[in-house]
Amino acid sequence: MRILVTGSNGFIGRNLLEKLSRMEGLEIHTFTKDESFDVLEEKVIQADFIFHLAGVNRPKDPQVFYEGNRNLTQKIIDYAMQVKNPPSILISSSIQAEMDNDYGKSKYKAEELLRLYSHQTGATVYIYRLPNVFGKWSRPNYNSVIATWCYNIIRELPIQINDENVTLNLVYIDDVINSIVRHIDENGKEGVIYGDISPVYKKTLGEIHQLLIDFKISRESLLIPRVGRGFERALYATYLSFLPKDKFSYSLKGYSDERGTFYEFLKTIDSGQFSISTTAPGVTRGNHYHNTKNEKFLVIQGEASIKYRQIHGDEIIEYKVSDKNMEVVEMIPGYTHNITNTGDNEMILLLWANEVFDRENPDTYFLEVEE
Repeated sequence: MRILVTGSNGFIGRNLLEKLSRMEGLEIHTFTKDESFDVLEEKVIQADFIFHLAGVNRPKDPQVFYEGNRNLTQKIIDYAMQVKNPPSILISSSIQAEMDNDYGKSKYKAEELLRLYSHQTGATVYIYRLPNVFGKWSRPNYNSVIATWCYNIIRELPIQINDENVTLNLVYIDDVINSIVRHIDENGKEGVIYGDISPVYKKTLGEIHQLLIDFKISRESLLIPRVGRGFERALYATYLSFLPKDKFSYSLKGYSDERGTFYEFLKTIDSGQFSISTTAPGVTRGNHYHNTKNEKFLVIQGEASIKYRQIHGDEIIEYKVSDKNMEVVEMIPGYTHNITNTGDNEMILLLWANEVFDRENPDTYFLEVEE
């Protein structure tokens, strides 16, 4: 199947091409604003399915809205009607299509042309009236407020918020792409079909701003917001995509003494924290117990002996571990425990605790394992 993507250099276009490149049986063609209408005609005539994403968002002259949104659509339709089996066309329109502004009116005009095209030819037309779309490869000061805020906050540039209580309807770029590509293989569909994207996130400007600030300060606080699902997952991926190339990494603040080093790596809101420590040969760490706090130890370099004793008992329990066998050892509440580097080289330990360290209530009490 031959696919044509207009506006292929744009925000949605670039993400669409990434998805299409992983799909089999497609011959992909693109059209950008730098190419001539003769080139466009040739590509439209050959296409089986057209993703019409090209458009104008923020011109200085309002007339350009109509040239870029309505007139380009008419060109595509004129070329498509030259072939025996006109291609299906999917257009990225806007929720502003029924609003009384030049951008919205130009999008509505483009929709009207496509509805007529479908009626005259029987070709399938898909119209997606998109709300605010956000995600990687969006342009600040052009595509969305999220793109602008991500770019500015990372670079410590000012942002403008007139009313933090204003609510936006937002869709994530991956959800947009997954929704529109499913139409490629549809058979038997006819007429004009209005597509929808799910989920739509309803977030206030204040909520978005606070999350972006939390992302920024997490490199210092090490406390990462909940970024594993939903809007927060999508927003965090978007935020990271705006990091300058020389800011992909950041340093941790550690603690060093004669035993080795200790670094806190990542703290979570409700699932504890991760840390890493190094221990010199022959050195023992720990000799303490917790009443409620629990930990997981994983030796990722070297070898060690981990010993326990129930605080009211005498039996010594020992686990010998090393980087030769990725074995996680649990620290059990009510058992005093320690870890000794039994190798000849530095031992590196990865630790997880179920709670973020609280200096006011550390739940950590000194008691030798072997008294």
